Amino acid sequence: MGCRSLLTAAALMASLGLAATPVVAQEAASGDRVLASSVNGFNPAAVRSMIARGDAAAASGNLETARKEYDGARKAAKQLLAFYRDLSGAFRGLDARIPREMDTKGREALGLLAEANLRLAALFRRQNQPEVAVPVLVEVVKLMTPAQPQGRKAYQSLLELGFVDTEFKGAAPASN
Repeated sequence: MGCRSLLTAAALMASLGLAATPVVAQEAASGDRVLASSVNGFNPAAVRSMIARGDAAAASGNLETARKEYDGARKAAKQLLAFYRDLSGAFRGLDARIPREMDTKGREALGLLAEANLRLAALFRRQNQPEVAVPVLVEVVKLMTPAQPQGRKAYQSLLELGFVDTEFKGAAPASN
């Protein structure tokens, strides 16, 4: 009976060694974190880089390149925002650190989306296409609300274009 127990234990150990071991998430080495690159990555820093390249192109008069950079920044910021929201929701109730991180990154992506939209709208205005700027400006007001600087700036641009007539003076101070 002792020999049979020994053989059973040996068989069990051998089968555990052959079984697939669970993969444990590990932090990748810095060389493996290709999406973390601030130039070619897929992150808020890369979106900022696209906006900066668009600004440089617009300053040099290359408006077509500027538009491509701003459009790329808008697309990337929208994707990041959606992915951060999805990850935040997936981890709610499981690990509070991850939703907090994703919510912070999502707010950053939202701000970058608003900045890219404002730059694109300014480009449309510069190209004498105010009707194309209107939906982009309205999107900024909707995303950021007029309480935020980007939302106020977008609404002010709509006022300057003549799309709206009422000046926004901000929220009335609370009275006691």
